[in-house]
Amino acid sequence: MNRTRLVLLLTLLIAINASAAETYAKVARVWHGRVPVAKADEYTTYLDEAGVKKIRAIEGNCGAEMLKRIDGDVAEFYVISYWPSRDAIRAFAGEDIEKTHHLPRDAEFLLELEERVKHFDLQASDVHRCK
Repeated sequence: MNRTRLVLLLTLLIAINASAAETYAKVARVWHGRVPVAKADEYTTYLDEAGVKKIRAIEGNCGAEMLKRIDGDVAEFYVISYWPSRDAIRAFAGEDIEKTHHLPRDAEFLLELEERVKHFDLQASDVHRCK
């Protein structure tokens, strides 16, 4: 194989590898809320439709999960969304990425409106690929 063909082949392989490279989540954004257990089923549906599905549709999002835990007469919810960077979060959340963005009907359900969310750097994960 002559030198020109070898250079072209290597260039093509590098381009294919670069385009196939996937971006993985590096930051987890965690929101927490509590509702009376009597409203838990209705809030589960609302939170999924108005919150989680919309989060998943945001450019750069790497996935989202909703967790629910019943503790006596209170249901706790966590929404964990995954992002490639804090800049990706800033693109939708604004400069103060720790500020909670409540859903329109949250006041009807939540026992308190928490004002802050938390962000964590992922240390080990292989399941959250970004769009």
